[in-house]
Amino acid sequence: MTAAPEPTPAATGAGRKRRSVARSAARLAAVQALYQRQMEGTPLARLLDEFHQHRLGREIEDEQLADAEVAFFDDVVSGTIAREGEIDALVAARLAQGWSLDRLDRTMRQILRAATYELVARPDVPVGTIISEYLDVAHAFFDSRETRFANGVLDAVAKAVRA
Repeated sequence: MTAAPEPTPAATGAGRKRRSVARSAARLAAVQALYQRQMEGTPLARLLDEFHQHRLGREIEDEQLADAEVAFFDDVVSGTIAREGEIDALVAARLAQGWSLDRLDRTMRQILRAATYELVARPDVPVGTIISEYLDVAHAFFDSRETRFANGVLDAVAKAVRA
């Protein structure tokens, strides 16, 4: 009789927790990278390289950043940029009358874009996880009013694209 194989770290509770933390870190870093690209026009390859070399999992201002899932970070950043027109149309259609993407805070715009990318292109990630994770990112930058706004927009986008 052969022994059952040992579970891989990803199959254990601890492995899932590490992956969850790594994806959370990747999402926050993706929003930061998208913001940097918007502000500085950094080309995609240079942007990804800069984050790989100097930001993901590094210590910044005496604070150790969580290791991010690099492939997930790359997918969110690259995919959001590649599908920006489609994503912007989806978000803009769910804003209140008289509002446009240009009126939104630049950080909020990147949060909504990255989350919408995941809602559209990552069916492997549950809607609740996506919305919850990006609301956590929003909480890092905004008060509860803006976070509720993000929740409303992302919920409407999710209903449209994951119906």
